[in-house]
Amino acid sequence: MRQAVIVSTARTGLAKSVRGGFNETHGAVMAGHAVRHAIERAAIAPGEVEDVYMGCGFPEGATGNNIAREAAIWAGCPVSTSGVTVNRYCSSGLNAIAMAAQQIMTDGTDIAVGAGVESISLVQMGGMNLKHFTEEHLLQVKPALWMTMIETAEIVAERYGISRERQDEYALRSQQRTAAAQAAGRYDAEIVPLATRMKKRDKATGTESMVDVTVARDECNRPDTTLEGLAALKPVHAGGQQVAVGKYVTAGNASQFADGASACVLMSEELAARKGLKPLGIFRGFAVAGVDPEEMGIGPVLAVPRLLERHGLTVGDIDLWELNEAFASQTVYCMDRLGLDPEKTNVNGGAISIGHPYGMTGARLTGHILLEGRRRGARLGVVTMCIGGGMGAAGLFEILPA
Repeated sequence: MRQAVIVSTARTGLAKSVRGGFNETHGAVMAGHAVRHAIERAAIAPGEVEDVYMGCGFPEGATGNNIAREAAIWAGCPVSTSGVTVNRYCSSGLNAIAMAAQQIMTDGTDIAVGAGVESISLVQMGGMNLKHFTEEHLLQVKPALWMTMIETAEIVAERYGISRERQDEYALRSQQRTAAAQAAGRYDAEIVPLATRMKKRDKATGTESMVDVTVARDECNRPDTTLEGLAALKPVHAGGQQVAVGKYVTAGNASQFADGASACVLMSEELAARKGLKPLGIFRGFAVAGVDPEEMGIGPVLAVPRLLERHGLTVGDIDLWELNEAFASQTVYCMDRLGLDPEKTNVNGGAISIGHPYGMTGARLTGHILLEGRRRGARLGVVTMCIGGGMGAAGLFEILPA
């Protein structure tokens, strides 16, 4: 079987949803920008890309019809380049990369893009009514499918004894690691600045205006975070029947809403060699697993062992981990249960400090683990996350030296 290698990665900075630099930027712009620069970094012609796989958690609304196709055209690919939108909610970007790799490995595609995008600002928070309609039968047999993510995080904390103190301590570490990584420039190689226009609102007068901005870095990090400040935050109201009043989840120990896009160019190992390219890494495998929707955050606890078993590996064989920080409660639990070394896990922070554009995150984590793994001399890396609706996903990558 052919091998699929990742030869380049590029992404936008992550902008705060609603209040950040991408609050009026269409998903096709962010996604097309990331795809175009990933193609340029791969030193290939846009027309060489056969297909674009684009993860998106909410592909309805402001992203238009097929956001993958739109992104391909925006990036300068000819009409002969196809596109497919992938939705596995929080693992959409990782799933898109896996699908692109599998197409190369099994069906003869030479070059494909795996990517992810999310405009929470335009879709979830104001651009479109995405009211969650229930379905009578499912509401009877599995009502937790309509539980909010905050409720599930509260349940995980309560059920598995993850204290508020441990959650806040983890959140502080995430903020500190991201601040240190930004200061050291460890995200710079990923990010391609994007000039756009954002809507600003004057707090005093309420007037709104459009201003020119360039998103050149991740906006969400709070480097001045302290443990005392986190402890002082009130729990977010969880809603629902099982968790009417929150106890654990706050704005400080949960992932931040953010907008952004990320892309990777994949090709066959043989073609990369013929082109004289030095790949960042090799796609080795992907696995998913289902869990009860009411504790959706524990998905990695089942997905990771399934992935490792299929490849004859143990947790100790993995040099670097990226575990999406949807909530500190589920991140701490998954790390404990899987036995992950904190010094090898989310070494430059995660979604609590960086932000979480649902469909983009898996693609961002893939690009980051390959670049950071190369910097550290790591060989094997795993990207894993929980998924809304009660699932987990995990991807295995072999990291190649420069």
